[in-house]
Amino acid sequence: MQDPSSRPGLTGNEVLAAVLQVRDGSLQVLLWQRAQEPHAHRWSLPGGRLCDTEDVETSIRRQLAEKVDVRKLAHVEQLAVFSAPDRVPGPRVVASAFLGLIPCDVDPEVPADTAWYPVDELPATAFDHEAIVQRARGRLRAKLSYTNLGFALAPPEFTISALRELYSAALGYGVAATNLQRVLSRRGLLEPTGHTAPPGPAGGRPAALFRFTGHGMLVTDPFAVLRPPSTA
Repeated sequence: MQDPSSRPGLTGNEVLAAVLQVRDGSLQVLLWQRAQEPHAHRWSLPGGRLCDTEDVETSIRRQLAEKVDVRKLAHVEQLAVFSAPDRVPGPRVVASAFLGLIPCDVDPEVPADTAWYPVDELPATAFDHEAIVQRARGRLRAKLSYTNLGFALAPPEFTISALRELYSAALGYGVAATNLQRVLSRRGLLEPTGHTAPPGPAGGRPAALFRFTGHGMLVTDPFAVLRPPSTA
């Protein structure tokens, strides 16, 4: 009997995740290397076919946990549906793509065929996965402006200088520490912990530690935009 998935006009469904994290000072994405054709040996986003008994978010969380041991996602949201008829060879497959974020202090264990790559230096990727990565980065950049989503990139406690480095890496341009603190504090997103970071090698005054006031995404200023510094 002919496999129903091979019949012309029928559609398969898959889920994919662009898992982002600030690592070594840059925004990076988790990719795994395909072992089989099509696009064997190219790097791809983790994910797989959607089971009949799952919704899309349950499916991507399960597959991330099973395939790449990513269990400490601080945030997951549906990104977009990618449905171009020719996005993959053979029978049509519609992909529900997700954005996942991991705090910078978490180092998930990943298999040998999986690696982190800077979003600005992607290897040759399979199918339309590079476009999905770029869409995920754009979503993150936008939401850092008008939501509290920075909590999903940051450790539980941080200095303002460290937070500035996280935002700068994710946004792709430098952010002033004083301006970032003023904006986030005005929105009620930051609070001091009452503790200080250990002094660095050069000594000096210990830096105050802060934390985000919440760890669920909230729209804080729908019209706000964090812009690159003026070059004028």
